[in-house]
Amino acid sequence: MARRICTPMTDPTALPALLKLQTWLSPSFPVGAYTYSQGLEWAVETGEVADADALLHWLRASFDHGALKQDAALCVRAWRLANDLDALATLIELASALPPSEERLLETQAQGAAFIKAVRAGWPELVGVTALAAAPYPVAVGAVAARAGIGLDAALGAFLHAGAANLISAGIRLIPLGQSDGVRLIAALEGDLIAAVQAAIEGAEDPAGLGAFSPLADIASMQHETQYTRLFRS
Repeated sequence: MARRICTPMTDPTALPALLKLQTWLSPSFPVGAYTYSQGLEWAVETGEVADADALLHWLRASFDHGALKQDAALCVRAWRLANDLDALATLIELASALPPSEERLLETQAQGAAFIKAVRAGWPELVGVTALAAAPYPVAVGAVAARAGIGLDAALGAFLHAGAANLISAGIRLIPLGQSDGVRLIAALEGDLIAAVQAAIEGAEDPAGLGAFSPLADIASMQHETQYTRLFRS
């Protein structure tokens, strides 16, 4: 019988961190991410995003200029400020002022509150700070990841991957696309995701790093508020 060989992990903290990230950023974690599309539903309705190539362009724009870029910068700052309560409170106020529409504000606040509530159920020692209950989603994820001792690059990469995967899932249902299209999209975005992680870590302290310029996505989010029929909340 063949002998089974197990290679020990060189970093004993790596596996626990990986398991937490897989749990916290899984589609099954109860934050309701699947109910939001960040304006994508309106873009599909108007024909702006009509196929897999257009969805890929939409996602890359979000990484480079839009919501995913901004959320990445907030996540980095929250990770770095996790134990500075005054600075964290200021960041929470800033993050709550950045969304360009009522639905985007609802999305980030509702997911943040749900994330903290869910983490508290399993890891109460990580969310003892009362202020975190009001933290927008990227701030909540960044701060909790830091308190859990999870590395910044891993936490941010998993957070952005989950965000992109959620939008791809929305696109599969809306356009519609096949599951194979979804797999090809997430594979095509690997380089973009890595670049977004590096850019956010290197530039988050620059005030310009928190900026976002994606007019079409912002308009889509605003128009979605009054869309007659819809599947998603944003």
